[in-house]
Amino acid sequence: MSANELFGVYVHWPFCAAKCPYCDFNSHVHRGSFDEAAFVAAYEREIATTAGLVPGRVVNSIFFGGGTPSLMSPSAVGAILDAVARHWTLDKSAEITLEANPTSVEADRFRGYRAAGVNRVSLGVQSLKPEPLAALGRLHTVEEAVAAVRLAQSIFERSSFDLIYARPGQTLEDWEDELKEALWLARGHVSLYQLTIEQGTRYYDLHRAGKLVMPDEDLSADFYELTQELTAEAGMPAYEISNHARPGQESRHNLLYWRYGEYAGIGPGAHGRLVVNNQRHATAAEKLPFDWQKRVMEKGHGVVTDEVLTWEEQGDEFLVMGLRLKEGISPARFTAISGRRIAERQIADLKGYGFVETLPNGNIRVTDKGWPVLDAVVADLAA
Repeated sequence: MSANELFGVYVHWPFCAAKCPYCDFNSHVHRGSFDEAAFVAAYEREIATTAGLVPGRVVNSIFFGGGTPSLMSPSAVGAILDAVARHWTLDKSAEITLEANPTSVEADRFRGYRAAGVNRVSLGVQSLKPEPLAALGRLHTVEEAVAAVRLAQSIFERSSFDLIYARPGQTLEDWEDELKEALWLARGHVSLYQLTIEQGTRYYDLHRAGKLVMPDEDLSADFYELTQELTAEAGMPAYEISNHARPGQESRHNLLYWRYGEYAGIGPGAHGRLVVNNQRHATAAEKLPFDWQKRVMEKGHGVVTDEVLTWEEQGDEFLVMGLRLKEGISPARFTAISGRRIAERQIADLKGYGFVETLPNGNIRVTDKGWPVLDAVVADLAA
């Protein structure tokens, strides 16, 4: 299937049991009573409204992200999936992923999600060592994390889990030991993210105050190189800058983003890219959960930003997303999207530095040497 035929649905569940100190996602800790059914009704209504804008789509993937979607009841997940299937055509082989935290995992709950239609789970493990788990604000233990991964593997056809590395105080030896254990535990997919300091987080405040010391640039590069080496040796090479999989186990929903497909954003703070009347729209919803709910019930949707992207903006997005992939990007598709060509001089210069290469199929790909300076490579090609 060509990238421009891909259509997915992202569903954002904004609630968490606790706010992690490194997290800048739209997540909220809610205390007190909560009417899940009324909240789900807002999702159903926003799905109906969005489908009216882009009817006739075939849904190739659905992704429940957050927040912590595994705090939802299986019946709530099932109701949202039913709404998607009512208003669009759900491909029989669609990938349906739900993010989960090890603390919110129970066998019956996982079986409930599977019965509702979920066929892939992504677990937020973040570390397989007790001290870093506590520092990262995680509520689960290492034992709970391993048990959750094994449980997911026994119930779902496909599964993945996340780890965060290049943490304060972490050594290369520490990470090698942890990553080898993770690769032994993983079946087909693992996401490995270098810790970044994001504005608006507790870690940002600590870092500015000098209380949180991050690895320097050289050590960060060493962490990255070690990660690529060990994952490749384990048969799970990177197919995207932070994602590793055995062939055929790649996340189809995330590939939809990186291949610049079309997707609906449903839920508080969700972003979307929708093609309406041959124009590509960038949408974003109200972030505050109950303000979003009120807006949806009044207007039929929670969208607060709806921008028609210019050809140039689409071309830039295509480069930013596609160059993260090992498969690279098609210069011909870039031209079709943006109306302009990538300058041969920029390509030649970047090849001279060893940062990009041209594959036999004509795609331009960032090399292993170029990935640590990906932002600069994208900027050069977009110029």
